[in-house]
Amino acid sequence: MDFAHDTEVALMTAAALINTAGEPDTLSTVQDLTAFYRDQGWTGSRVGDTSELEQVRALRPRLRALWVAEVEELVEGVNALLREAQALPQVVRHGGYDWHLHATGQDQPLSTRMSVEAAMALVDVIRMGESQRLRVCAAPDCDDVFMDLSRNRSRRFSDVTCSNRVAAAAYRSRQSDQDDE
Repeated sequence: MDFAHDTEVALMTAAALINTAGEPDTLSTVQDLTAFYRDQGWTGSRVGDTSELEQVRALRPRLRALWVAEVEELVEGVNALLREAQALPQVVRHGGYDWHLHATGQDQPLSTRMSVEAAMALVDVIRMGESQRLRVCAAPDCDDVFMDLSRNRSRRFSDVTCSNRVAAAAYRSRQSDQDDE
């Protein structure tokens, strides 16, 4: 099961944005937003002020709610994001990417572009019946989200660190059980 490249990138970026809301919050300053903007490959207009930061931060819980929603609620939320942004899909080519879909102009506010990019990617997830690929990490001490792009839909952890930590804890538990016998 393959998503288009721009869909995968938008889903990974949406997950990265959602995950900035963890402890510690890694999107708490304008400088953090500037680094996120650069690291995630965003283009287009930027204001670079605290108002823009707060708008982007306000998007995180909305996207998280969509990430864990049942399909009907996911559809309603995606449609709301697209309506609010007055999204107008258009085919574009820029920055080394071949033809792909954007639904806002580059002059729109960053939070609007972020919400629409995520919504458009989630449209593909919905249309392909793949909402079960939107996951929350199975590690008991992690609530990061991720997109399971594995062929057999078996990915359980947000990253290797969580996977290793859970495996090590299970190993220690088995060793402890054996020592008790």
